[in-house]
Amino acid sequence: MNTNTEGGQDAKLSWFERIPKVELHLHLEGAIPHEALWEVLQKYGGDSSVPNLEALEHRFEYRDFRHFVETWVWKNQFLREYEDFVFIARAVAEDLARQNIRYAEAFFSPTDFARHGLKTQKLTEAIRTGLSQVTQIDVSLVADLVRDDGPEKAATTLAQLREVQGLGVVGIGIGGSEHKFPPEPFSEVYEEARRFGFRTSAHAGEVAGAESIWGAIRSLRVDRIGHGTRAEEDESLLEYLAKHRIPLETCPLSNLRTAVIKSLDEHPVRRYFERGIVITVNTDDPKMFGNSLAEEFLLLEERFNFSRDEIRALILQGVEASWLPKAKKQQLQAVFRRDPAWQDNRL
Repeated sequence: MNTNTEGGQDAKLSWFERIPKVELHLHLEGAIPHEALWEVLQKYGGDSSVPNLEALEHRFEYRDFRHFVETWVWKNQFLREYEDFVFIARAVAEDLARQNIRYAEAFFSPTDFARHGLKTQKLTEAIRTGLSQVTQIDVSLVADLVRDDGPEKAATTLAQLREVQGLGVVGIGIGGSEHKFPPEPFSEVYEEARRFGFRTSAHAGEVAGAESIWGAIRSLRVDRIGHGTRAEEDESLLEYLAKHRIPLETCPLSNLRTAVIKSLDEHPVRRYFERGIVITVNTDDPKMFGNSLAEEFLLLEERFNFSRDEIRALILQGVEASWLPKAKKQQLQAVFRRDPAWQDNRL
């Protein structure tokens, strides 16, 4: 992301870095700082395609969404032991805390690591161990049941998650190849999740069209929609989202990096906001896309003409759209408003 304003990008980013923030669409495995990921790679002998840290950073450049998924699979092969997840969870939490992100709801994908013999319950315990070592941020977990593995596997994983629900696992979602695996077959899994007390989201309208979002709403009865970028293909869907206040977990720079949109000018985030749709702003896989939450908000200001007051409103809206208990939402919003940076508009 480039800014040509006097003082440079670092100066422009300052306020957005200083204000307290929340993130609701963040994949733990996509948020591993490069230095930490490099350390894990070296533990297992490295990879000839990435001889150094600079090469690793270049590995996270994509032709399209399919190439991104291939890179995701490549990276995950190096997470093989429970201690790896303790290590990366702590590294991610430390990185988020440095950004003044006070609360996050982070996806993790337990089924991706079954090939290494890792069990969902112990994997969750390892992640919570790592997260708990960083006290400056509160991170809740959302299990990505990975639609590519099918509803039967998702049901099995859900039952396993119930055993560790007390470790801060607040919800479920389905990521993966949205264009190949529609949401409807997962309807019974989602119904069971609600009976267990989990909240629900689904990646929809990212690489498939409005029908995917309708499927998530009608069949899965989701609390939130992950991305929702292509909702505006259906005017009646936009009206429904606004009327029923279903939050969208928007990820503008992610959509650009994976070529879901061809240019930032195409992104509907401003149009959604003006329609009264509840939107939250997120990074998705920040260490795979080279973005930060501060940069996402700077983008809103510079490219989409969001005012600082509108950005404050979006942050508070993110707190409201979170799956925190009502009392904790109110407490967090009050803390944000009292923060010295909140009303300080200096660069």
